[in-house]
Parts: sequence; C-alpha cells; structure tokens
Amino acid sequence: MARISLNALRHAYGPVRSDADYALKQIDLTWDDGGAYALLGPSGCGKSTLLNIISGLLVPTEGQILFGDRDVTRASPTERNIAQVFQFPVIYDTMTVYDNLAFPLRNRRLPEDRVDARVREIAAMLELDRDLTRRAAGLTPDAKQKISMGRGLVREDVNVIMFDEPLTVIDPHLKWKLRSKLKELHQRTRVTMIYVTHDQTEALTFADRVVVMQDGVVVQVGTPVELFEEPRHTFVGHFIGSPGMNVLPAEVSGGVARVAGHPVLDAPVIPAARRLEVGVRPEFVGFGTTGLPARVVRVADVGKARVVETRVGDTRVLAVVGEGQPVPDGDAHLVFDPARTALFADGWRVDAKGAAA
Repeated sequence: MARISLNALRHAYGPVRSDADYALKQIDLTWDDGGAYALLGPSGCGKSTLLNIISGLLVPTEGQILFGDRDVTRASPTERNIAQVFQFPVIYDTMTVYDNLAFPLRNRRLPEDRVDARVREIAAMLELDRDLTRRAAGLTPDAKQKISMGRGLVREDVNVIMFDEPLTVIDPHLKWKLRSKLKELHQRTRVTMIYVTHDQTEALTFADRVVVMQDGVVVQVGTPVELFEEPRHTFVGHFIGSPGMNVLPAEVSGGVARVAGHPVLDAPVIPAARRLEVGVRPEFVGFGTTGLPARVVRVADVGKARVVETRVGDTRVLAVVGEGQPVPDGDAHLVFDPARTALFADGWRVDAKGAAA
C-alpha cells in the first residue's frame, strides 16, 4: 500500500487551445495510505477520467502521480499494483466462485496452500463461502459483483483498490447491504480504497473523506459532516443533502447581507462586482413572527418531518419542519439560523474577512 499524490494534474482528450479544453482542470490531491475515499459528482464531471489516470489506463496531459515517493505517471496498471472493480462484474462465468477468487493469486504463482487460505478468508468476509463450488454463471448480479469485489480484495500486495460505480447493476434493496459490507471490509483490511459514484448516499456512507467534483474541478474535500455543515461552494450545498441547500440572491450593505431587501446575516465588506448569494440548508430554516417575508405554496410529508416549499418573490426556499411543529398557511416569515447561514461570492463561501474560500 502507498500514499497517492496528484501534483498539478490536468488532462485533455484533444488539442488544448484554452483552459476550457481540459476535461480535468488543475488537481492537487493526496490520498493517505489506508484511507476510504469517494469521488463524488454528476455524470461528466471527470470522476472516471481521474480514476483511470490514477489506475494507469490514461496518461495525464500534465502533472505527476506519486505512489509514496515513486513517480508512476507513465507506469502501467500492472506496475502500479492496483485492483479495479467496475460497474459491471468482471468475472469468469465458466469458473467456480473459488477459482474466480483464486485466479489473481495463481496468476502471481503463490503457493496453493496460501491461495486456499486467502480465498476462504475473503469468501467468508463476503458471505460467499457456501457458494465456492458453484459456477459464477448461475449466481445473482449482486453475488457476481461480490466476486468482482473479492478479486480485488484477495490480493494482499495492492497499493489501492478502486471502485467505479460498482453498485449500478445492483437492486436498490441490496445496495445498502453491499455498501455496509464494503465499509466493513475496509475497516478489517485497511487497504486504500477509492470509490467513484454520482450517488451521495453511497459516497457519504462509505467514505471517510469525500472529493466533490464539478466540471473537472475539485471543489471540496472533506468528511461527510464537513460537506453538509460547511460547504465551500454552492454546488456542494446543492449536491449534498436531500433536499439540497437553499441559495438566494443577496446584496451586502452596512455590514449586513440582505435577501429581497431584508437583513438575514451579518457580513463583511464584499467587492460590489461579485455575484453574492446567501446559502442555508432547509434544516436550519424556521418560521417566526418576523423575518424574511414569504408565502407557503406546498407541504410534503416525508415521515419524521415535513418539507415546506415557500416563495420569496420568485425564489424557492425550502424548510424542513419536524412533526408537530406548526406551519403557517399562506403568508409567513422565514427565520435562518445565523450560525448555519453563509455568504457566497461567485459561488465560493466567504470567510469573516470577506475572502472566498
């Protein structure tokens, strides 16, 4: 296993005439040895491109990749000693479960007693030990994906195991079970794992740290709690959480941020030319006798809470209200928790001195 460092990494699939031609903008990132990471973002944001560069399937246009102190920028996947699990199970249908798991070890000419011990250990972890003599062709999709995961886990010498949306073909009611199993496996093996997904639930339940990407840019790296409570960019606020963060057009004057002319937050001086917005998650929006005037347009019961849709002018603002708490009918006043409300300039969170994060 090794620490993975990406230094000044950029990649383009064709000629570069401007920065817009890069599919991956400059990325400087470090993956600590033994960590569980997720690459999270919408389709086309560059997640799989970055994963393929780390694995050696792509050579970056610019920049350097280090495994520990070793430069592997142009090294092959074999030389990098990585394992990869794809969206669709990559297994040999004509082989038994046992032989599928044993194949990577036999290919490296390990002694058969060591192969047997390791195969049975991984099969037990994945709850495949009762299926070891069965041909893979007759198994369910989730069992086949378990075999694919097992082929990555069975080797003890890998630097990193990478998962490229591995639960895409799995039935929804089985996804939670496999996610939990993968998290358990990481805690037991402490192998560095990188998990690519567009599903925030998968990312937040698996990873210790999540890398959020948009349009080839890493906009934030943080724990699930940090991404929820302190998004550095409005995109992170939108993308993380269900429902996502409210983002409202704002202006700053006299040390106060105002929405539709009403004060909502103390704020530093910001250059007037910048696009200003106030962000607050629906969980931290309430109702009061004074505050930001709004009108209630819809209430949706989601079990333990209700999601209340309001309008401030033409801007939609959502509030999450606990069961039993009153919801105004028609006209209302919204109150934002100031400790959970942030000012954003050109999409980036502003600190107490007025600088963008």
